[in-house]
Amino acid sequence: MATASVAFKSREDHRKQLELEEARKAGLAPAELDEDGKEINPHIPQYMSSAPWYLNAERPSLKHQRKWKSDPNYTKSWYDRGAKTFQAEKFRKGACENCGALTHDKKACVERPRKLGAKWTGKHIAPDEKIETFELDYDGKRDRWNGYDAASYKHVIQRYEARDEARGKFLKDVQLKKLEEKNNNQNKEDGVSDDEDNDDSLKVDEAKVDESKQMDFAKVEKRVRTTGGGSTGTVRNLRIREDTAKYLLNLDVNSAHYDPKTRSMREDPLPDMDPNEKFYAGDNQNRVSGQALEFKQLNVHAWEAFDKGHDVHMQAAPSQAELLYKNFKINKEKLKSHTKDKIMEKYGNAAADEVIPRELLLGQSEREVEYDRAGRIIKGQEMALPKSKYEEDVYINNHTSVWGSWWKDHQWGYKCCHQTVRNSYCTGAAGIEAAEASADLMKANIARKEATEERLSLFLKADAPVAAEEKRVATWGSEVPDDLVLDQKRLIEALQKEDERKREERDERKRKYNVKWNDEVTPEDMEAFRMKRVHHDDPMKDFLN
Repeated sequence: MATASVAFKSREDHRKQLELEEARKAGLAPAELDEDGKEINPHIPQYMSSAPWYLNAERPSLKHQRKWKSDPNYTKSWYDRGAKTFQAEKFRKGACENCGALTHDKKACVERPRKLGAKWTGKHIAPDEKIETFELDYDGKRDRWNGYDAASYKHVIQRYEARDEARGKFLKDVQLKKLEEKNNNQNKEDGVSDDEDNDDSLKVDEAKVDESKQMDFAKVEKRVRTTGGGSTGTVRNLRIREDTAKYLLNLDVNSAHYDPKTRSMREDPLPDMDPNEKFYAGDNQNRVSGQALEFKQLNVHAWEAFDKGHDVHMQAAPSQAELLYKNFKINKEKLKSHTKDKIMEKYGNAAADEVIPRELLLGQSEREVEYDRAGRIIKGQEMALPKSKYEEDVYINNHTSVWGSWWKDHQWGYKCCHQTVRNSYCTGAAGIEAAEASADLMKANIARKEATEERLSLFLKADAPVAAEEKRVATWGSEVPDDLVLDQKRLIEALQKEDERKREERDERKRKYNVKWNDEVTPEDMEAFRMKRVHHDDPMKDFLN
């Protein structure tokens, strides 16, 4: 009821608030005032008038919409570069020992180190620098042209103008030289053709002049290992327009997968094409050929050497790892040849002494292998299964079979001893017999219990007196029959005895020396124990004491 009333109250307040806002918009109610006493326009949308939660606004306000950061120290100006303030005539205490300026020390001095500093000579004292301290505003911090001096671009313009002037002078000299050669030529018959050749040569082709600029059409400017700017490297794009992209070689949806993020296609997009005609067979072709395979073997050797205790790391010391791998291959070849020589000395070389029979050299087999036109195996040689990284056929704890070789009652186990615990020790045939005996005993106990319950139900139906065995079940068992009759006087005495026993347990000093032990437990004692027992799920168990 409380929850419902709170919800109703909140809905009622919300309805009243909406009615008040409608009245303000219609001009029937006065406008709301903010913290400064100014009226708030009721037509302002709620998403603009409501303040964010982190401002902890207790009343309506438009303060969060106004410019709240109006610090006069924020500016967009920049440092006055190279500005000097005061220039002293003699050395001052605490000034720079090298140049004599008071605004920095000798360690931070950027002038040329003098043989004798201004501290000892007292001459050529450098002026003090102009030190400015100001904070930039939001736009000033993010303005990439802040502090740029337009006059610094003047030397770039001058360099290009000087280049154009030198080029024009060179072309003019070439033209004058051609004209001199033309005037000195006395052959009038060949003059027409010479004039045409000279006119063509005198014409300066703008495309040829700017050929050096057009040479860089295939260059791609790319930042190389720079996080926040810095030097750039030029990467030439070697792909021409006639090349076909790898993902366009086969437009079938079920063909080789192309990863656009890494621009890789591992499988062959055209597996049925003649290998002599195709130029791309997938990225895996490059990974298992050439120096890539050697580099992979070098990495594997470095890992195995590190696992065996050698201090070798492929990334930390690549030269050391390569040298160790080279020495390993040499020693391996020496050991292989030495072992081969020893075996041949002991057993001889039957291949060199005896001639292999012709039927073995030209023998046949029943294994049928089918090839295609390109020489690839189509049928007859299945692909080898990759070997698992887990150890196989490893028997632990004296077991003679692996875990999972036996199954019973929805549980896995060992076949050798029929145990369902993974880290158990093998007990062999004796364990199987013991497990079977235990199961038989459990079945016999269950059958005996069922027979006892059936006999008890028959006694109760026939109104026969309950035997001593059934009384014992009612006394000690967890299931109390509904028609159990207890003596109330004995039950009260049993409850008092149970309270006295609990007090003695709490206070060991009240325990008596002459303790009399009685192992006869009546149904009243058992009922008193059940009534006084503390249940773990009882919420009031901490208040019983």
